[in-house]
Order: sequence, then C-alpha cells, then structure tokens
Amino acid sequence: MRKKIEPIDLNRVKTYPLSKRKSKVSAVDFAKIWKKGASFQDFLDGLPNILAGNQIRTVISAVARAAREKKTILLGMGAHVIKVGLNPVIVDLMQRGIVTGVAMNGAGIIHDLEVAMTGQTSEDVAESIDDGSFGMASETCVFLCQAIAESDTRSAGLGQAVGHAIVKNRLPLMDQSILAAGSRLGIPVTVHVAIGTDIIHMHPQFDPAKTGQASHRDFRLFTSMVGSLEGGVYLNVGSAVILPEIFLKAVTLARNLGHALDNFTTVNLDFIRHYRPLTNVTQRPTTRGGTGINLIGHHEILLPLIAAGVIEAMESTS
Repeated sequence: MRKKIEPIDLNRVKTYPLSKRKSKVSAVDFAKIWKKGASFQDFLDGLPNILAGNQIRTVISAVARAAREKKTILLGMGAHVIKVGLNPVIVDLMQRGIVTGVAMNGAGIIHDLEVAMTGQTSEDVAESIDDGSFGMASETCVFLCQAIAESDTRSAGLGQAVGHAIVKNRLPLMDQSILAAGSRLGIPVTVHVAIGTDIIHMHPQFDPAKTGQASHRDFRLFTSMVGSLEGGVYLNVGSAVILPEIFLKAVTLARNLGHALDNFTTVNLDFIRHYRPLTNVTQRPTTRGGTGINLIGHHEILLPLIAAGVIEAMESTS
C-alpha cells in the first residue's frame, strides 16, 4: 500500500532578513513629482531610473555624445514616421548637424514628396481599394518617375535624385521635405525599394530597371555610412522588415571590407516588439561590442522626446 501523501509542512521553511535580499527596484530610482514651471530637463531627470525611463536617457546621452564627437548618427525610418508628422523634427536634427544620414523605404519618397508638393499625404486605402483607385494619383507617379529617369546622371542614388528634383522644382513645402533637406545640406538620404510594395510600381511610367539600379547605389552608400558607425548611433524608427534586413547586410559587408564596427549604439523604436528589429538591429550587430536598446511607444511621442533631450544636452555643453 502506497504511503499517504500529506500537505507540506510550512513550519520548516527557511527564511532570511529582507535587508540581505538583492532587490531590483529601489526607491532612489523612483520618479520625481512634477513642479509647475519646471524645465524639460527637469522632466527627463524626473523619469524613473527604471526600464524605459532609464533607457530613453541612455539613448539621449549616446546621441548627444556622438554628435559632440562628430560621429555618425544614422536614422533608418519607415514611412509611418512621415505620416505621423515628424518631418519637421527630422529636418531640424539634420540642420543642426546631429543626424548625419537618413535611410528610408520606397514608401518614404512617396509621402515625403506629397508633403512637399501639397502639404498632404496618406490616402484612405479602405475607401479607394474597392473601386481600384488606390494609388492612382497621377502627379505623385509622374514626378517620381521623372526623378528616377534622371537618377543615373544627376545623383549618387534614388534619394538624392528625388531630393534634387524637389529642390529644383521649388515645391511649395520643400522646407518640410527630408529628401530636399538632404539635397540642400549634402546629407545622404538613401532609399531602399522592394519592387511591388509601392503605389508608383503600378503605373506605366515606372522604370523598374533604373529604380533597382538607383536603389542599389543607395545600398552601397548606406553601407559606407554604416562602415563609419564606430562610436556612433544607428536608430531604426518604424521599419519592421526592410531596413533591419538592409542594416544587417550593411554591417557584415562593412566588416568584410575591414571597417571597424566594435563599439556603437543601436536603437529600435516601434509600437510593438518585432523579431527583425530586435534581432537584426539591437542584438546581432552589437554582440562583439556596443549597446542595443529597444523602446516601445508611439513615434510621434518618442522621437520628439529624444530629439528635445539631445538638443538640451547639446546646448548645455555649448
């Protein structure tokens, strides 16, 4: 007959003093309450020194330090960053010499151009896809296809071609254009196209051969910028697939060609945790040295916060 199983005797449990336990949270790291009239720096200093509160300060510090030391600060971005109204923030960072290079996907040139051309972008897909009118606005395609047609003789790549065309045609809101800012300031803005993903690919004027050729030149230009990231910062903002994949290839190509990439900071900002940005941006490239940080939140809040923090940090040391 099997021995009867009795409830465990809790009187035999071993305990120890709370003072001897290692705790991960301390009151010294808690948030500070807000005082009316305080500064933005007070706001940052008052964030809890825990998880994202600590990480956002780390990002700000890394970007500010890289900017002061004239290191590469490269911003990779999905087109959603444009659609939530962040062009002025990015253009300002470029004008201040903080962001030294920008990379975007193929949709980026569409939304950036439409902002420069009309001050509006992002059509209602659900409304227009039923009758087949989605993506069929003519001016966007005609302008971009003409810029692409001139890319092999007038620029080093697709981004510079479109930026040059926006400036040349003096579009009404070109001061809001990231591509135009790159052309005007001499800051590389590269464009990385996946054929079939963008509305202009549906138009008869579209030239896939020249687009691919120009985008490949941009990949080579992007890799040159990645090759200079030692001591710098790479931010991936809102790109879940295209730019994380391109960044990983650029890192290995730069190392293959002998560039030192042993100590730099990578940052991913997005609404949710995606596999590729976590793996290809914050983890794999920094395993031999450096720091990878992942912050979850809305672009329209996180990026202006980081930009403001960097500007405050830069001006406090100038």
